[in-house]
Amino acid sequence: MSAASSLLTEDQFLCSICLDVFTDPVTTPCGHNFCKACITKHWDIDIPYQCPTCRNGFNTKPKLQVNTLISEMAAKFRQSAQLIPEEVPRDVYSGTKLKTWMFFLACLMCVFMAWMLIETIKEKQKTTEKLAEGFVKDLKQEISELKKRSTEVEQLYVAQQEKLRKQKNLLHESDLKRVQQYEVNVTLDPDTANAWLILSDDGKQVHCCDVKYLPDNPKRFDSSDSVLAKQSFSSGRFYYEVQVKRKTYWRLGVVRESIQRKGSTLPSLQDGYWTICLLNGDSYYVCADPLVRLSLKSRPQKVGVFVDYEEGLVSFYDVDAEALIYSYTGCSFTEKLYPFFSPLVPDDGKNSAPLIISPVSL
Repeated sequence: MSAASSLLTEDQFLCSICLDVFTDPVTTPCGHNFCKACITKHWDIDIPYQCPTCRNGFNTKPKLQVNTLISEMAAKFRQSAQLIPEEVPRDVYSGTKLKTWMFFLACLMCVFMAWMLIETIKEKQKTTEKLAEGFVKDLKQEISELKKRSTEVEQLYVAQQEKLRKQKNLLHESDLKRVQQYEVNVTLDPDTANAWLILSDDGKQVHCCDVKYLPDNPKRFDSSDSVLAKQSFSSGRFYYEVQVKRKTYWRLGVVRESIQRKGSTLPSLQDGYWTICLLNGDSYYVCADPLVRLSLKSRPQKVGVFVDYEEGLVSFYDVDAEALIYSYTGCSFTEKLYPFFSPLVPDDGKNSAPLIISPVSL
């Protein structure tokens, strides 16, 4: 290569693949130039497609654009190189003519770079416009969907408010007389009673003793001093009353059919128990995990239990005081509910009094 051509290679007239002056130069999408034959052969071998200069990768084979400007400049470069003999020293051609030609080439390169910059800006502007159009379209769709959802949310809110209103009415202390009209006849099921419990013949009373009284069977509680009613409920409303006089321990409420009856159990809401209890003679609790202590104005002698299956409500009343003790609200019942009774431990004879299912006195 002549001295002049060596000088011009600094202005990037050489293909970076064949290291010779461009032949049929083409431009990649990333803006780099190569001989058409060189880059085509390179991509036939190198898959996935990647620019040899900047290593930018393409998902599919890029469409190459003929670079007319570089092609013309490369041709002139070849002609200039052929005019300069190889044996002539470089400094002989460092005069005005060569400087003028180099200035011309520099100007052409500036024009080319300006053209590439303008094309890049145009392409980015098109991309931005497309993204903006997509964003506006998505925004309009989202607004439309929100308008549809707002109606559903409003309906759900109205239904929830109506449900809360009904529950509030049911929870009012003066409503005891009204819930008592849903009284049901409840009797104890001896097949479920813990072996340490004694049941009356009529199935209305239960208390704990110091010796095993009943043989084991699959339905029986084997470690909890508990017994279920024979009756179960899977809809509607029901109410019953239990006398708890002279007792220092007891637990009452309703449970779902599938509660664990064998082994040690924790009678909590999470395990399917909706119950309250008395411990140590004067401490009343909601049987949750952990226990929640109740503050009562009086000590109940008779406890009323009311359930509204569809409304998901379980309420406990101090019958003599006509006062609400506690309510589980917003419950989700999906299976049969059974009235639950537990006289608990004998407490050295202080807790020997029975739990008694009593008729409602209106």
